[in-house]
Amino acid sequence: MAETGNLTSVIIVIGAGQAGLAAGRELRLAGHEVLLLEARSRLGETWRHRWDSLRLFTPARFSALPGLPFPAAPGHYPDKDEVAAYLEVYAAHFGLPIRLGSPVTRLRRTADGLFEVQVGRVDDRFTASGVLVATGPFQRPHVPDLALPETITGLHSSAYRGPAQLPDGPVLVAGAGNSGVQIAAELAATRTVTLAAGGRQAVAPQRVMGADIFTWLSLSGLVRAPVSGAVGRWMRKRDPLIGMGPRHLRRRGVRVTGRVVSVDGRFVRTADGQRLAPAVVIWATGYRSDYSWLQVAGALSDGLPVHEEGVSPIPGLVYAGLPFQRSRGSALLGWVGEDVARVVGRLVDRPGGRS
Repeated sequence: MAETGNLTSVIIVIGAGQAGLAAGRELRLAGHEVLLLEARSRLGETWRHRWDSLRLFTPARFSALPGLPFPAAPGHYPDKDEVAAYLEVYAAHFGLPIRLGSPVTRLRRTADGLFEVQVGRVDDRFTASGVLVATGPFQRPHVPDLALPETITGLHSSAYRGPAQLPDGPVLVAGAGNSGVQIAAELAATRTVTLAAGGRQAVAPQRVMGADIFTWLSLSGLVRAPVSGAVGRWMRKRDPLIGMGPRHLRRRGVRVTGRVVSVDGRFVRTADGQRLAPAVVIWATGYRSDYSWLQVAGALSDGLPVHEEGVSPIPGLVYAGLPFQRSRGSALLGWVGEDVARVVGRLVDRPGGRS
């Protein structure tokens, strides 16, 4: 596609996941032309490519974007494919203009204060008055710089689908966040499993007094508590695992050790002195941000966005869907729309530095 020309009346949304779709709807309600650029060839692919048994921690009543209820019973916990399908339905329901297969490779500011968004090739770019970045937290899978021997199969949790894809033998899951704990629990039904945990972490039950934990977090206001305040800072520091933790896994026969620190021949060593010989290592070690394409002076610090509750110091540039962008709910389906409404209001007030 050749250069689009000067689309200064358009606000571009980078990313068409849950935050991007909510932003597209909000911008159109505010009377703006909008274009969503999505790197993948189909909406919801980030969800579809996660492990097969994945379900949300939030029930359907807390899993809807603004304006369209999640199509399931309120207490149902949606699986990954249901979420992916819902995102496609949401985009179609609101007629959002989305350009699929369009990874953004550069965002820069022009001399007249507008934004130039480059997609893929050098000659494929858009110019706009405002940009909302909604690329989400799952950008670049992180694997420790430890070379495994040929006798051990290694993969990141983003590539894990289910037990059947793994070779026979004991499994080491490195990382005790929610993903690592869930994967270890699934594998423990048929495998010898070790979980390498970095340290103790609080665990919140999925249900309290017959109600889902997010019902209580919502009613108490904790899920919306701004991270700029004492309660929000406490929530961020103490963000718990949901449903189960290493202690629950021990009851299922999972061996829990310290974090992985080195590889010695065919053995993996842990911080508490354990020497393990797994057939498979699953790195549930999270993701790293990649904003190398964001080439706007003053927009980043140490490679991460500079912002206050999603609003950049650069006029016309805002963010949505960052973890704890404003609160515990900032990156969750049921609450991301509240953050989006705030940043869109600021963006509409001053796109490209103009009122």
